[in-house]
Amino acid sequence: MAKRKIIRIDEEKCNGCGLCIPNCPEGALQVIDGKARLISDLFCDGLGACIGHCPQGAITIEERNAEPYDEKKVMENIIRQGKNVIKAHLSHLKEHNQTEYLKQAVESLKEKGIKNPLEESPQGDAVSHSHGFSGCPGSKMMDFRSRRPIEDDKGIGKTESQLRQWPVQIHLVPAFAPYLQEADLLISADCVPFAYADFHRDLLKGRILLVGCPKLDDLESYQEKLTEIFQNNRIRSVTYAHMEVPCCFGLIDIIKAAISASGRDMPFKEVTISINGEKLNV
Repeated sequence: MAKRKIIRIDEEKCNGCGLCIPNCPEGALQVIDGKARLISDLFCDGLGACIGHCPQGAITIEERNAEPYDEKKVMENIIRQGKNVIKAHLSHLKEHNQTEYLKQAVESLKEKGIKNPLEESPQGDAVSHSHGFSGCPGSKMMDFRSRRPIEDDKGIGKTESQLRQWPVQIHLVPAFAPYLQEADLLISADCVPFAYADFHRDLLKGRILLVGCPKLDDLESYQEKLTEIFQNNRIRSVTYAHMEVPCCFGLIDIIKAAISASGRDMPFKEVTISINGEKLNV
């Protein structure tokens, strides 16, 4: 048994609504005694497709000792649920760049004589663009053009940038940059400034900015870099601003692990932004 990422359910927050169940095609979740339960480590891939569908915020991702995820056993369960579930599962693996698991899944289909549903469309992964989307919420296509246009704030004056340093990408910020000393640090998922209109005024003001993508970038290298930054600077506080989609939550554990590895004590809080641009917590 080795350490790996796997979901954790906070029983105090869970109200047993079951909205996470259909969004776990692997079959790792069941509602038992009025609470969502992880019934098998073998079935949980740790990618968190269920997180964004929990209205109570009861599901998070943690790293702990768990049985290795078994794609072959998962596919036995997936195949029984029919074509749409198979398609959603394959899309889920593809969107998270799980190449080896995707290969194993396709091999399972071939062994059963079942056609790969992703090959039925010229776009391959068109499931992500349909109204019946059931893949990763962070990749779901949405169109907000029907919103009422916001009138120009004439007379308010020009909005000033609150950016206090350069560069801003986590990989590019030097670990010994002088502006990191005594800094209130804002680590932001890179979609947040585009979604949250008050980003500069409400989140960035007075803080030093580090930006990254929890889904597309290398989280292990992030942990190493953040650990180095925390070890070599007196950081006064750390705030992580992220979107509500599941893939954004992956950086929370990385930041906490880096703080722990640094041996330093610093306040940490997170801010969640909805896809509609609203702050969901403070």
